Amino acid sequence: MISQFFLLSQRGDNIVFRDYRGEVPKGSAEIFFRKVKFWKEDGQEEAPPVFNVDGVNYFHVKVVGLLFVATTRANVSPSLVLELLQRIARVIKDYVGVLSEDSIRKNFVLVYELLDEVIDFGFVQTTSTELLKSYIFNEPIVLESARLSSIGPTGLFMQGTKRMPGTAVTKSVVANEPGGRKREEIFVDIIEKISVTFSSSGYILTSEIDGTIQMKSYLSGNPEIRLALNEDLGIGRGGGSGYDHRSSFGSGAVVLDDCNFHESVRLDNFEVDKTLTLVPPDGEFPVMNYRMTQEFKPPFRINALIEEAGAHKAEVILKIYAEFPSNITSNTIAIQMPLPKYTIRASFELEPGAVGQTTDFKDANKRLEWGNITKESGPVSMTFTIPMYNSSRLQVKYLQIAKNSGTYNPYRWVRYVTLANSYVARI
Repeated sequence: MISQFFLLSQRGDNIVFRDYRGEVPKGSAEIFFRKVKFWKEDGQEEAPPVFNVDGVNYFHVKVVGLLFVATTRANVSPSLVLELLQRIARVIKDYVGVLSEDSIRKNFVLVYELLDEVIDFGFVQTTSTELLKSYIFNEPIVLESARLSSIGPTGLFMQGTKRMPGTAVTKSVVANEPGGRKREEIFVDIIEKISVTFSSSGYILTSEIDGTIQMKSYLSGNPEIRLALNEDLGIGRGGGSGYDHRSSFGSGAVVLDDCNFHESVRLDNFEVDKTLTLVPPDGEFPVMNYRMTQEFKPPFRINALIEEAGAHKAEVILKIYAEFPSNITSNTIAIQMPLPKYTIRASFELEPGAVGQTTDFKDANKRLEWGNITKESGPVSMTFTIPMYNSSRLQVKYLQIAKNSGTYNPYRWVRYVTLANSYVARI
């Protein structure tokens, strides 16, 4: 049972507020943001997703910089409420097209209409984008394409040699193209988040891929879809090693530890030809989630070395090696390394030819001491995004759509994106 729902910006501005039962004080949004901003209990830097203040339970998730928050005095399942908040974010995104402060403010009437249908007097009714279509009557106000350039996962959608900007998927599921016609197309994302820990000598200690195949359909009539994966796909540790030194689009068996599928997916032929059959619901949804801990080739290798270079001075050498083909480009790369708390100054030297790269030292402590620099430095952490690349080598071989007529040929777009989840090298 939910008492309130509110949506805050990173600055704490209240974008949306809905009080369903009147059981929680109206100033709860301010109480929540102040508590999250200055959270210092047990030395934590960030507030946990669930906490209690004066008998009120606060639940929150952060999605693209926005805080989705629910409050209640009842003893409810935290997992249920956190999942509800994620689904509310997904429903709003499906209807307004892109999840941002601007788009929500422009569509606040539509957003309030959605919230009133999703939750009634504190009780959840439905979070299905498809079912909500029968009860939602406001039309979305679409943002100009120029304002969407920095939104969403990086990368182009591909259909053979054709390319489509990643912002193409930010359309509302209920909006039509100019002229009143609906563009028949379907988008598939293969998104992988990689966690790797390297030893001080550069060897891999732990590695894991957390992946998902997401789909967003703009097809009318809900046609049946057949989505084929690698024919040599194996599930379970007994399938052997998936390690291969070739590119992510090379051959070789793909072995997943485990996976789960959306409720709409039928697995009648999955064991035979690795084909998934489904009738996609409206909106964005995960077709398949999977995990891989078998050996795989990481996209980057990190070598880190630290050694004393004189009195009160140390030298850190960081080397990053890209392990993917030169025709693939990574972006939004950032590397961080904590230094001893008594560090007062740092200088940088980049390799010749390093164009467009920046370095910085965040000075937070002026105390001058010296100790075991190896124990008090590191680890090195790295974040990145690599479009059109995936380390698991899981591929969508084809996307077949049941034809309504001989001339029915909707667009099919596929995109691969690899992100760093926890990419760390020990010193």
